Amino acid sequence: MEFRDYYQSLGVERGASADDIKKAYRKLARKYHPDVSKEADAERRMREVNEAYAVLSDPGKRAAYDGLGHRYGAGQEFQPPPDWGAGFEFSGDSGHGGQDEAFSDFFSSLFGRGGRPRGAGPAGGRRLRGGDHRARILIDLADVYQGTTRAITLRGAQLDDTGRTVTRERVLDVQIPKGLAEGQQIRLAGQGGPGVGGGPPGDLYLEVQFRPDARYRTEGRDVYQTVPVTPWEAALGAAIEVPTPSGPIQVTVPSGSQTGRKLRLKGRGIPGDPPGSLYLQLEVVLPAADTDKARKLYETMARELAFDPRRSGAA
Repeated sequence: MEFRDYYQSLGVERGASADDIKKAYRKLARKYHPDVSKEADAERRMREVNEAYAVLSDPGKRAAYDGLGHRYGAGQEFQPPPDWGAGFEFSGDSGHGGQDEAFSDFFSSLFGRGGRPRGAGPAGGRRLRGGDHRARILIDLADVYQGTTRAITLRGAQLDDTGRTVTRERVLDVQIPKGLAEGQQIRLAGQGGPGVGGGPPGDLYLEVQFRPDARYRTEGRDVYQTVPVTPWEAALGAAIEVPTPSGPIQVTVPSGSQTGRKLRLKGRGIPGDPPGSLYLQLEVVLPAADTDKARKLYETMARELAFDPRRSGAA
């Protein structure tokens, strides 16, 4: 996936004011609107301009996008970091009546997809519901095994009276339901944008991601975990204690196990209906030959076992 430079798409500097961004957008919209433009690539350019404006005209999206820094240039290979955007609160409104459904994969990888929220647009003296807001949050995998409540800090951005972007924070106590899978959303009623003309506020949707943990990876409700074992545990078999997201459990390592062998614990994955499985992948770890005794033990094994793992069928 290629990185998109939204400032370049609108032809503005990174420090451009909100008014400069709006003027640049209007100028390009007149030039590339498919109904009036004679440019050969008008439709494609109009989509690019709309996408850039959807990000740079929204203080929250712009602040998060700017958080990527100057590490990337237009066209460079790009993958969002696993925790990118966590805790940033965005308006669900692209400002283009749901046209963000046609935006690029780059846009959706950063901000997801979602149309114009109910209640967006001119009020005209009516009571209108506030717009929905969205945010991505990180939780520990263990949180969804029992369910818990976490204090979540959300960062947002808005324009002050001078047109400058200012950052705000708020802390919410969020109930994490048991069995929540990665990518699912938690809806907080009334925690979105304020209503217009006395209308009710919108809702806040929190998209859940698991905090990166080298011990675990998930696929749906299934959890995969690497378990280190000693050579004698693998060769002879053993009963060992393994820490898991739901707490320590006793596991039997079958004799003759090799690195890569998977042990499936049905129902020990993320709770649900049905629950997922926990897959323990064994990794045989050799002790270091860093003492005289250890070296002598290895020498004895080399001499008496006559084992050659490169010989066909040795494994």
